[in-house]
Amino acid sequence: MARTSLRTLAGRSGRIAAGAGCAALALACAGRGAGPLDGRVEDLTHAFDASTVYWPGGEGFSLGVLHDGPTPGGYHYRANRFCAAEHGGTHLDAPSHFAVEGWNLDAIPVERLVGPGVVVDVAARCGEDSECLVSVADLAGFEARRGRIPESAIVLLRTGWGARWPDRAAYLGTAERGASAAAKLRFPGLDPEAARWLAEERRIDAVGIDTASIDPGRSTHFEAHRVLAAHNVPVFENVAGLERLPEAGFFVAALPMKIGGGSGGPLRIVALVPDR
Repeated sequence: MARTSLRTLAGRSGRIAAGAGCAALALACAGRGAGPLDGRVEDLTHAFDASTVYWPGGEGFSLGVLHDGPTPGGYHYRANRFCAAEHGGTHLDAPSHFAVEGWNLDAIPVERLVGPGVVVDVAARCGEDSECLVSVADLAGFEARRGRIPESAIVLLRTGWGARWPDRAAYLGTAERGASAAAKLRFPGLDPEAARWLAEERRIDAVGIDTASIDPGRSTHFEAHRVLAAHNVPVFENVAGLERLPEAGFFVAALPMKIGGGSGGPLRIVALVPDR
C-alpha cells in the first residue's frame, strides 16, 4: 500500500502538512477522550439509500439483502449487496471523468484529498437562484474577509442548495428521469473562469459543492468540469452540511471508494473543526 509521509506533505505546503497531520490524529482520537487537537467532527455526507439523488439518466442506489437472520451455527449474520452508478449521492468526480489523460479514481494521490478547508458561502445570493454561478468576484470577496486561499486547500462552495436534498424536483429542477430530463436541470454551479482561477492562481487540491454538479444544471458543455479535470483537480458533488462549518480554520478528509479505473465513486467526506 502506498504511503505518504508528513515530510512529503510538508514539501508541497507547510499548511497542508499541518492540516493532514492534525486531521489524521484528531480523527483517530475522536470519541476517545481528549485528543491532540480538540474539536468536533462534522459528517458532510448524505446517506446512500432509496432516496439518494442521481442524475436523471443514471441508475439509482439499490440495496439487496443476501442474508439477515440466524445461521445454522446459531449466530446472527447480516450481509447485503449494493448497486449504483458512480456519479450520484455524495461522490467524487475523478479527473478522468472529463480529461482523457486525467487521473482515474484509484490514481488520485491521497494527500490531495486531506487538508485545510475553506467554505465560500454564496447562499445569500444563490439560495433561490437556479441560474447562479460562483464567480471570481465571490472568491475575491472571500479573500477580502479571510485572507488568501492557501495553495493545496480544499475549497467547498456553499450555494444553499443542500437544504433541498433529497427533494428531486427542488434539488435538480425536475423530478423527471431519463436522458430527456437533463434539459430541465436547474441549480447553481461554478463559473468556468472561477474554476480556472482556483486551479491556476490558487493551485487548490480539490473543490466541492452542495449541488448535483460543479457545473450549473443548465450547462451542456460542462466547462468547469473540463477546466478542473485538465488540471487534475478532483471534484466533490452533493456535499452535505456546509452550513455547519466556519469559513476557514478547519480540516477536510474526503476519501472515496477506491474503484480501479473509476471515473468517480461514492465519497465519505468529513471536516474536523477545532475548538477555538
